[in-house]
Amino acid sequence: MHPWQIAIALWTLVTKEVRRFTRIWPQTLLPPSITMTMYFIIFGSLIGSRIGEMDGFDYMDYIVPGLIMMSVITNSYSNVASSFFSNKFQRSVEEMMVSPMPNWVVLSGFVIGGMARGLGVGLIVTLVSLFFTQVRVEHPLLTLVVVTMTAMLFSIGGFINALVANKFDDISIVPIFVLTPLTYLGGVFYSIDLLPNFWQSVSMLNPILYMVNVFRYGFLGVSDIPVVFALIAVAAFILVFYGVALWMLGRGKGIRS
Repeated sequence: MHPWQIAIALWTLVTKEVRRFTRIWPQTLLPPSITMTMYFIIFGSLIGSRIGEMDGFDYMDYIVPGLIMMSVITNSYSNVASSFFSNKFQRSVEEMMVSPMPNWVVLSGFVIGGMARGLGVGLIVTLVSLFFTQVRVEHPLLTLVVVTMTAMLFSIGGFINALVANKFDDISIVPIFVLTPLTYLGGVFYSIDLLPNFWQSVSMLNPILYMVNVFRYGFLGVSDIPVVFALIAVAAFILVFYGVALWMLGRGKGIRS
């Protein structure tokens, strides 16, 4: 394929993915904003008023970056997992596989679509947070970079989940039993400095902890872990996951019977 043909194919796939979740926005964009509003009310206003400060910041201000990141993670992942598996289930993915479109274009199209939904929901949650606190961003460029990298990583993760899934129930196992526990234990609602030394060491094995802390550093300028190390770790995860997803797609894993 010529470069302009590849560009058209990628644009078409991305456009299809964006239109898919925007067309059903009451199911894809509205529920996360309502859920995060409940978090702001319950954890930020009610519980936060009793906690007071965390790392020198009002508790509401402290949890805002984590809640935004949590919404980005879950929506980026679920968008690609559900979309690509639906294409598998309807057998329409086979048409893409036999077309001259390169595998990396197929993968990138779904990933960019997932990123669009994740970042879109993240923006909505950020706007919702303005009703509860004054959002300030100490390092705007770093904040944008880490949230984009996070959306990309979990979009790729959703793609891999969709490849190995055999039924619709399979695409909900990872979000329920893996993503949700890791997110809640990733420092969204607390600083790991509050934990005993042993559990601090265990928490360092949680990749979401690094993303949440870098994102919080972009907002507030505080982090429990070195920012540069966290960015390198996230970039390494992206390269590994993208390579695995591309290899699986090329081998037809989960597609060819």
